[in-house]
Formats: sequence, C-alpha cells, structure tokens
Amino acid sequence: MSNIKFIIGFCLLLIAALESAGERARYDNYRVYKVIPSSEAELEVLKHLESASDSVIFLNGVHWTHKALKVVVAPHKVPDFLEILGTNEIEYELLETNLQTRLDANIAEVAKPNPMERAIYYDWTRYYELDYTYRWLQELAVEYPSVVTLIEGGKSYQGRSILGVKISKTKSEKPGIFIEAGIHAREWIAGATATYIINQLLTSKEESVKQLAENYNWYIFPHVNPDGFVYTHTTDRLWRKTRTPYGSCFGADANRNWGFQWNTVGSSNSACSDTYAGPSAFSEIETRSLSEYIKSLEGKISLYISFHSYSQYILYPYGHTSTLPSNHEDFKQVYDVSVAAMKQRYGTVYTGGNIYDAIYPASGGSIDWAYENVGTKMAFCYELRPADNQPWVGFELPASQILPTGEETLDSITAMVNEVENLGYFRN
Repeated sequence: MSNIKFIIGFCLLLIAALESAGERARYDNYRVYKVIPSSEAELEVLKHLESASDSVIFLNGVHWTHKALKVVVAPHKVPDFLEILGTNEIEYELLETNLQTRLDANIAEVAKPNPMERAIYYDWTRYYELDYTYRWLQELAVEYPSVVTLIEGGKSYQGRSILGVKISKTKSEKPGIFIEAGIHAREWIAGATATYIINQLLTSKEESVKQLAENYNWYIFPHVNPDGFVYTHTTDRLWRKTRTPYGSCFGADANRNWGFQWNTVGSSNSACSDTYAGPSAFSEIETRSLSEYIKSLEGKISLYISFHSYSQYILYPYGHTSTLPSNHEDFKQVYDVSVAAMKQRYGTVYTGGNIYDAIYPASGGSIDWAYENVGTKMAFCYELRPADNQPWVGFELPASQILPTGEETLDSITAMVNEVENLGYFRN
C-alpha cells in the first residue's frame, strides 16, 4: 500500500512539474471594463464579441440586458473593443488598466507546503495549493479518527483524487448535508469557505455550530475540479474548466456537464468556450465519478449545497427554465432566512432566487441534477463574495476576505439548515 501511495504521489508531482514548466499565462496591461447592454441589439453585439475572440474574456454570462458585465480585454484588442462599444452606444466603465498586478497580489497570498514537515499549519488568512489542503484533510482524519472519514468522490482526468471528508459525531444514521466547492477552478474562495466550514464543525464552541455537527452527517469536498484548480496555480489564474483535451482546446465547464437538461440553454458547443458543455452529459470523469458517488448516497442527502463565486447570490433550481420547482414556496422561505442571516454579521447583502431568472440561464448544473436525481429536495448554490460593485475584479478576492466570507456563510448555512429542519425535509 505504501508503494502504491508513493507511486501515485510521484505521478501527481510529475504532472504538476510538467505544468509548472510551461509558461504562465500573463495579463500584463489587460484592461477590465464594466459594460451594460441596454437593449437586445446591444446584447447581441456583446454575444458576438464573446464568441469571436479569445482576447476578449467575459467574466459573467452574456444573457440579460441592463445587467453589468465585466470584460477582460487584451492590450492589442482595446482599440477595436472601444470602437465597437462606441459605434453601438454601449455604456462602459474602465475598472482596471493592468489586471496582472491584481493577479500577482492574489498569487502571492498562496501558502506552499514544506514536504519535509510532518504536520502542517492551516488557517484562513491565506489561500492554499491542492496538495496542502489534501494533507490537511488527511491529518484531520488522524486527529479525529472517530469523527472524520476520508472519502473519495472520484478521480480527475489527470488522475488526481477528488478528496473530501465525512464528518459524523455519532454512529447512528442521521440526515446528510452535502457540500461541493471548486467546480470552477478559478473560484478560490469557494474551496477556502468549504475548508472553513469543515474546521468549524470540528472545533467551534458555539452551540449553534455544535448542533450542526452533532445532528447531521456532513459530506464536504473542497475541490471537485482538482486538475483545473492546480492549473490556476501553475499556469493560468483565470482558468475555469476541467483539463480534458478537446482538439486544440482543453476542458469542459464542469457545471454545464451534469446529466439533467444537459446543453439545452446557457452553455456552448465550442470546446474553446468557457461554458463548453462537453461532447455529452457526464463526458468529464470528474462529474461522472462524483455523480456516481452521490448516487451511492441516494436517500441519505437531504440538503445539497454548491459553493461558487462571485456576485453574492443564493440560488436554487432551475437553471434551464424559468418554471419553478414544485416546492418553490419552501425554497423561497429557506432562501429568505438564509439571505437575512448572511447580512447579520457584516451587513453583507445577498440577492438571488431561481437560477434562470436571478442570474442567467444555465443548464447541466450540479444542484439541478441533485434535486432531480437523488431524492434531495433542497439544493442551493452560493455565489460568494465579492459583489459586482466591489473594487475587486472578482476571482482574485484578497485573502483578507476569506475569514469574513467563511463566518457569514456559516451563519447563513446555520439558518438554512434550521429552516429546512422546520419544514420537515430532514425527516424520512
């Protein structure tokens, strides 16, 4: 067994070394603009821009009028971009003249593990590479042997484990809560928030959090797209997808690849697109193997939660249609108390609702699949900090924001769980 672990570890190190050997994508003098389409005609212009050039990167889905979009533009493309906006009288604002400076500051906040240390120090004042977090999860299983169990939600294309933990403080059967994070690689705050919640469930002295830990079984995966996450550290900080090769392009959007209403709306058939749905439902080994693991828990998961960033939304099904789920009144009730709890500690304002109307059409997502396929009738997505009107571009949220994001999100989840309990969803 030790030889097998050594070989697996060596292979992962080799993959990481090969990726690191490549030239890191840089965004020197890339500008970031906020644009607001005010008509369907203007929206169509932006949609054409999104699909026509990889030198213009939209950080939001281009779906609705009168909603602000953030756009990253390569230096050589700026004159054409501004001419197109001017010709079509599309409102815009310059937010950043050199995106790389922000990314450099964010990358500098990453802690790197020392392979010679037997134990690691882990806190929420900085971000961590995948191996660091995985070592921390492994040490938790040793430190809390009767409470923490290492679980594997599958494998990645490059052979990495989708590693998580099950937290259960008693041997008796209890309702299950499932948290997946990091399905979009560049959304670092998602994984950091998942690890914060793991730590609080194990160490918090607050009675409300202790009750969460004692009354439910928790299944938490901080990085369900491990290849993509590693790639954001070694090569391209803004990488979103998996790393499966598709011709001259790589990866599919793992949150457009699930087998419910796959590729019906809000996704792309182009392998080069950030929202590429993949050649078929569950084409990505990450979504396929994770879904098989979740299926093995059918009937045991009463609440499914997915962490993303950014924009400060709490969302629920569906993404493929504006038609609401049959229990939408219960969803709205849980949503209301969760949003209110998110605001209590720091005044952070979240909005949201059903995915299709609140943010944009998006089919093939994990929470819709979980809601429809494993008997889980409460499923939510958190789009974490920052809000669109904050000074950060979005994905490069500073490490100083990790702790407050974790604290207020746990406040919200505590209220969510209590309301789901009150509505009877945790009873068989």
